[in-house]
Amino acid sequence: MQSTFLAWVFRMPLIRRWSLMFCHKAENIAEHSHQVAVVSHLLAIIYNKKFAELGQPISPEKAVTIALYHDQIEIYTGDTVTPIKYHNPELTAEYKKLEQSAEKLCLETLPDEFKEDFEDILLSAEIDKQYARIIKSADVICAYIKTLDELKHHNYEFEHVKLNLEERLEQLKIYPEVAYFMDTFLDSCVVSLDKLTAEKIRP
Repeated sequence: MQSTFLAWVFRMPLIRRWSLMFCHKAENIAEHSHQVAVVSHLLAIIYNKKFAELGQPISPEKAVTIALYHDQIEIYTGDTVTPIKYHNPELTAEYKKLEQSAEKLCLETLPDEFKEDFEDILLSAEIDKQYARIIKSADVICAYIKTLDELKHHNYEFEHVKLNLEERLEQLKIYPEVAYFMDTFLDSCVVSLDKLTAEKIRP
């Protein structure tokens, strides 16, 4: 019997993010997941190299894998904007149930012999808290970079998004790898190609 797992994964480029907002540059969940994977990889390496004494080391490869699949449920649910999802506790609880059902649906598309290998990747309840923190931080960072890019192109619809994300990033800076990332990598993500090639970017 053919598994539909990969067929669903390959439909990720069809799911648009920021679906209720005007965007100068369209973004889908496949490219977003790739960006979150890259940032998660960096965060894990930063943590291991500079702050490993604070806890157990984090596998960058495991972080990347979880990040690549972190939005896979949206193949079934579509992208739901944060203000709607968290409009009130009742609605949030219902969305959480929907997301958990979608996670299980993703897992069920795999052959039985592989399901146990994906449980701590696809099911949020099974993801180690240390990795969940890294992926969530990377997710917010990527959304913030997207917001800065839209504002750079004078799309003021993202002004309130920037304020909300800055509040969340301040909270996430309690994690030293996030604070280090923001200081080291963020500014260069929104400069022009001319500046990238003409100016020396600090290591």
